[in-house]
Amino acid sequence: MSGSASAAEQNAAGLLAVYDSALPHVYGYLLARCGRSALAEELTAETFLAAVDAVQRGHAPPPSTPWLIGIARHKLVDHWRREARQDRYLRAVASGEPEHEDPWDVELDALTARSVLQQLAPQHRLVLTLRYLDDLPVADVADILDRTLHATEALLVRAKAAFRRAYSTGEATNA
Repeated sequence: MSGSASAAEQNAAGLLAVYDSALPHVYGYLLARCGRSALAEELTAETFLAAVDAVQRGHAPPPSTPWLIGIARHKLVDHWRREARQDRYLRAVASGEPEHEDPWDVELDALTARSVLQQLAPQHRLVLTLRYLDDLPVADVADILDRTLHATEALLVRAKAAFRRAYSTGEATNA
């Protein structure tokens, strides 16, 4: 029991130590994606509150900038989902009838891409997801994967080639 308490205390101290250096990175990450400083400030505050909560509950890895950016990414996605949901409700109320958009081609492409990702080796799926879906820089992906930058770049090249092969095979099969 005291071992977990000391780990939580170490993580709390680690969060305090990384706060000053991570704050501009987290804020910059959010501002670049949302484009509004007030929203970026609000999401940055939510990010650090979530980090403190995770550390206090003892469910946190050692605090680091990539970990905090991961939390920020989740907070931003949650915000976009809430905003999209509110927009849908407002449009439905304003029009008086439900939406009848048919984004079928986009949906099919997304389904195909997800299916292709599921066919890839776990390492390829992870590196492609971190780099392109989460939009993390290669250096951050390397940190998360505990690999060198060069090894991560090589893994990305192999993963993209595997994705292209699987995607084109899927296209030929579906045609």
